[in-house]
Amino acid sequence: MHDEEEDVVIESDRYTPEGGSEDDIEASESREGAKVAKVKKELEAVKREKQEYLDGWQRAKADYVNALKRFEDDKKAAQMSGMVKAIRALIPAYDALERAKAAGELPEGFSGIAKQLESAFAGFGMTPIGTIGEEFDPNKHEALGTDPTDDLTADDTITAVLEPGYAIGDSVIRPARVRVAQFGE
Repeated sequence: MHDEEEDVVIESDRYTPEGGSEDDIEASESREGAKVAKVKKELEAVKREKQEYLDGWQRAKADYVNALKRFEDDKKAAQMSGMVKAIRALIPAYDALERAKAAGELPEGFSGIAKQLESAFAGFGMTPIGTIGEEFDPNKHEALGTDPTDDLTADDTITAVLEPGYAIGDSVIRPARVRVAQFGE
């Protein structure tokens, strides 16, 4: 019986030295190829999903950083707004003290108050605007009248400061009320 089995093995040309048939190997390779293709497909899906998560995270991080900047800018704007309101409330009192000082009618002790206000305003970075000879700028000055001039170079310059203006940086707190020279009037 043993000889018959050998005959079968010898007669069959479909066997390989590994002991399996070529059909079995092809089927096995086909299954392995399908598994590899499936794993590659899953890997691509996972890569796309990872990229989507990374993109989403980066957008969220950028939004967060932008929100922090906006909050900081809003905080600074609110501080500036509060400071401007306080300064605007104090400017009339300061103007009254300055007019009294210029007229020589400042009661004793009030000059110290005027100096304290000047010091506080300077601490806020407030500077006076509007000086005689300066070129008229409608963003910083309010023209309340004109004065004729024969000098072309003096045209559109401030001839008198009726009420000083104030600014903090580029922000005008109160425009200076001035008279402006007009050539040829």
